[in-house]
Amino acid sequence: MKNLLANIKIKVEEKVYLKDPEGSEKGRDIVKHGILLIDELGLEAFTFKKLAERINSTEATIYRYFESKHMLLSYLISWYWNWLEYRLVFAINNISSPEERLRIAIGILSGRNENDLEFEHIDEATLQRIVVAESAKAYLTKTVDANNKEGFFLSYKRLCKRIADIILEINPEYKYPASLVSTIAESAHYQKFFALHLPSLTNIHQNGSGDPEDFLTHLAFKAIEK
Repeated sequence: MKNLLANIKIKVEEKVYLKDPEGSEKGRDIVKHGILLIDELGLEAFTFKKLAERINSTEATIYRYFESKHMLLSYLISWYWNWLEYRLVFAINNISSPEERLRIAIGILSGRNENDLEFEHIDEATLQRIVVAESAKAYLTKTVDANNKEGFFLSYKRLCKRIADIILEINPEYKYPASLVSTIAESAHYQKFFALHLPSLTNIHQNGSGDPEDFLTHLAFKAIEK
């Protein structure tokens, strides 16, 4: 299995970048340090000028790969959802029980996370913090409809569809599988964010008390029970 995974490449939709950063060392460097710098500064304070200084390059070089920092953020979020789908596919392989597959999917969505050595230039734990703090900014924009038509959100929608299909295996009569999956995915982010910054809004806390995976699993199975 390890040898098989060594050949895996996370493919992001082409419209999310101008030049594929996976195709060059410089592109991978932009992604690697872009993640670290956005995590350090936040998206608002992050600029391509600061990133260029960090990687000893020029802003013009970065603009050859990404039109804007919003496009870079969209690329990172798309990569993250594709990575979660990749993890899910291998995690549920040969598991016949849809209930168990759903539990695994919720565990992955809720952030049961670790760095993946197959992608050395991506710090997945840091990327997850960006997803928690910044992902809504990728689609809460005036250009969301145009971005959607260009495929910016295909990776997220594909992952949600895959999990929604599992829900329908468990209960074919359930009316809201897509709504439930997107609610679980977004709630996983919000619960982590609230635990860090607005703790009175959650029972999940930094000290380890409470568990978003337990909460979201309870929510899902209560919703779809026949």
